[in-house]
Amino acid sequence: MKAEDPAMQKPPSAELTTARAMQRGLLGRCPHCGRGRMFSAFLKVADQCPACGEALHHHRADDFPAYVVIFIVGHIMVPLVLSVETHFAPAYWVHMALWPALTVVLTLLLLQPVKGAIVALQWAVGMHGFEDSKRERAMAVSRLTPAARADDVP
Repeated sequence: MKAEDPAMQKPPSAELTTARAMQRGLLGRCPHCGRGRMFSAFLKVADQCPACGEALHHHRADDFPAYVVIFIVGHIMVPLVLSVETHFAPAYWVHMALWPALTVVLTLLLLQPVKGAIVALQWAVGMHGFEDSKRERAMAVSRLTPAARADDVP
């Protein structure tokens, strides 16, 4: 459900690309306006954007953000562990103190941005209930004159 106040809604523009939406999602912002917070809690996506009213409750990120975070953290940690072991050969207790803690910290730091980017990707391509929103954005952009669309391109 969109906010009815036209001042709250951002006008359509050509800048609403998939990459721009995902960048906003990485920052935890609404993929539509970039102002409102996407999350109401650490990993709980808000039902709608508090700034523009864009509905976000349709998302179905499920386990994909966790999978992506495991993939990223694994690709960071394995070379680090191998490099430290090869170059410094620290005692086993150093490994046991360092790597699990670093893994947990990296995982917690990456979970929310990755989930935000995945929800924004779903929003941008019109997946899982976001079809109507994508259709509305496409119609709004098509109503703009070519000169107005050219003004929005950075």
